[in-house]
Amino acid sequence: MIAPRIMVVEDEEPLGVLLRYNLESEGYQVEVVTRGDEAELRLQENVPDLLVLDWMVPAVSGIELCRRLRMRPETERLPVIMLTARGEESDRVRGLSTGADDYLVKPFSTPEFMARVKALLRRAKPEVLSSTLKVGDIVLDREQHRVYRKKSEIKLGPTEFKLLEFMMRHPGRVFSRTQLLDNVWGETVYIDERTVDVHVGRLRKAVNNGRMHDVIRTIRGAGYAIRED
Repeated sequence: MIAPRIMVVEDEEPLGVLLRYNLESEGYQVEVVTRGDEAELRLQENVPDLLVLDWMVPAVSGIELCRRLRMRPETERLPVIMLTARGEESDRVRGLSTGADDYLVKPFSTPEFMARVKALLRRAKPEVLSSTLKVGDIVLDREQHRVYRKKSEIKLGPTEFKLLEFMMRHPGRVFSRTQLLDNVWGETVYIDERTVDVHVGRLRKAVNNGRMHDVIRTIRGAGYAIRED
């Protein structure tokens, strides 16, 4: 299963380390960013499954970043947990009205934070926690590591399975080779972008099986997408 991806925007290093440790212990992929402007750039390149956002970070404040994210189609529904030392009711109202989905006042307990993360993911993006994904006539079972099309099992290698799983989590959305490399192979793995073409070709051959309509779209100059129908 591809672990849900979480970005933490927090400039207090001890807290950032603590949150990363606990989130990774639960199996999440975690990226920690310390500045609001850097987070904004990263979010333009790659949208995570959930954003943990401190109110007071350098360059662009968390509250301003949240406002900007809600104005972009790519991030208007991104689940956001706001962290802040501001505990007054007016501040909580402001944070939530700006677009945060949840709000935690520092200091907070780690178990409560983890429970909030899981609850928000379950509510806002159930597909990242569900054991089964379905797009059109393709069903992917994460726990059994099996894929079926029209009830016939499809044999996939580990990389093709992860590639299909990621694309099925975002049906219809076009991903560039770089985005697929970052999300499927990981940002720390350095391989040629054309490797993506090879694995997409293998995946396409397996799921189409020479007889069925092609479920993977190739958009010249842009990337790949899995058809929603």
